[in-house]
Amino acid sequence: MKHYAGLDVSVKETSICIIDETGRICREMKASSHPEDLIKALKAPEWRFVRVGLEAGPLSQWLFSGLVEVGLPAICIETRHAKAFLKAQVNKTDRNDARGIAQMMRVNLFRPVHVKTLANQRRRALLNARRLLQEKAIAIENDVRGLLRNFGLKVGVVGTVGFDARVRELVAGMPELGEIMRPLLAARQKLREAFMELHRKLLAIVRDDEVCRRLMTIPGVGPVTSLAFTSTIDVPARFAHARSVGPALGLTPILHQSGENHQVGRVSLCGDGMMRSLLYEAAQVMLSRVKKWSWLKAWAMNVAKRRGRRKAIVALARRLAVIMHRMWSDGTEFRWTREELVKAA
Repeated sequence: MKHYAGLDVSVKETSICIIDETGRICREMKASSHPEDLIKALKAPEWRFVRVGLEAGPLSQWLFSGLVEVGLPAICIETRHAKAFLKAQVNKTDRNDARGIAQMMRVNLFRPVHVKTLANQRRRALLNARRLLQEKAIAIENDVRGLLRNFGLKVGVVGTVGFDARVRELVAGMPELGEIMRPLLAARQKLREAFMELHRKLLAIVRDDEVCRRLMTIPGVGPVTSLAFTSTIDVPARFAHARSVGPALGLTPILHQSGENHQVGRVSLCGDGMMRSLLYEAAQVMLSRVKKWSWLKAWAMNVAKRRGRRKAIVALARRLAVIMHRMWSDGTEFRWTREELVKAA
C-alpha cells in the first residue's frame, strides 16, 4: 500500500496528515516543527511513502533538508499554487491544510520548489544581512536630514564619508541639537562599519569564485549582482532553457487572454525580489554609466527609442538574466561585438 503525507508547518507545531493511495486518512497528528520530531512521526515501519509534501516557508529549507537526509521523499511545493488548491476548502485550519496537501501529493497536483544547497543558503543570508544594514544606515541618514530641515539646516548633496562631518558642522552652534544628533550619528557609524565588514566578506567570496568573476565581465554587473545571481539560481541545469530564467525572476509580462480579449500587462514580479532589483540596477548602469559600447547596449538603446527608457531597462534586465545563465552554463565570457558572437556560434 502506498502512502502520502501532508505537512502544514507553523513556527511551533506541524500538523501531519497521512493518507493511502485511495485517499483514506490513515493517521493525523501534530509534532514539533523540528526535523527530528517530524522524522520520528513519519519513520514508522507501516508507512510506505511515495511523496511527503510541505509548503515553502521560513522553516521549509531546514525541515526539507532534514527529511531528505534520512531518505524520506520530501517535496517542497510552491506557496501560491498550494494556496489556490487549499482555497476550495470552506474552513481553513491547520488540520484541513495538512489534509489538502496530502491530497495534492496523492493526485500529483502540485508545483515543486527548488531548495537551494546549504552553501548558497549561507550566501543568501550574507546578502540579506548586508542589505539590511545598508537600508538601516540609509534610513538613519534620511531621518537626520528630516530632523535638521525643521531647523532650516540642509545637509545637501554629500557622500557617505562626508555625511558625519557635514552634520556636525551644521549643529556646531546649537549644543542641544548636537546632543540629539550625536547618538544618531554613532548608530549610523556602527551600522556602516558592520556593513563594510560583511561587504569585505562578500568580496572575498567573489574573488575566489570563478563563475562570479566570469559574470562580472558583463558591463554593469558587479560582485553583488554576480553573487546574488549564482546563489539565487543555485544550479543552472534546473532551467532547461536560458530564456526560462526571465519568467522565474518575474521579468516577463502578465498575459490575460479570454476569448477575443488579449491583454498584456506589467511584469509579473514573481520570484526573487532582490535579484530582480539588482538586475534592474545593472541594466540602468549599463545604459547610463558604462561608456564602452557593446552589441547589448546598442540593442537596449534601440528598444528605448521604440518603447521608452523604462521598458528598455526591464527588457535589458531580462536579457541580462538570460545571458548570465548562458555564460554560466557554457563557461564563456561576455562578448562585446556581434562578430565575436558569430565566431563563437
